Amino acid sequence: MNQPKIQPLGTRVLIKPLEQESKTASGLYIPETAKDKPQTGLVIAIGDSEDIKLKVNDKVLFAKYSGTEFKLDGEEYLLMECTDVLARLLD
Repeated sequence: MNQPKIQPLGTRVLIKPLEQESKTASGLYIPETAKDKPQTGLVIAIGDSEDIKLKVNDKVLFAKYSGTEFKLDGEEYLLMECTDVLARLLD
């Protein structure tokens, strides 16, 4: 994935939502219309504020309807305040 040509300002972060599995543990396929809105994502870029505790490539959990969705170069992204990020997911 190429780095998008966008730089968040202030305490905003740019997140690439991670899609959920399209198949359940028992092997059933989930149609696109029945999938939940993604709540996990990968930090792609961070703003210029000293208050941001995240780094690029952090996997994060965020509130379900937070941020502003937009498409850039055919990819979907979320731009949100870093305070809307609930947690960093550890491997």
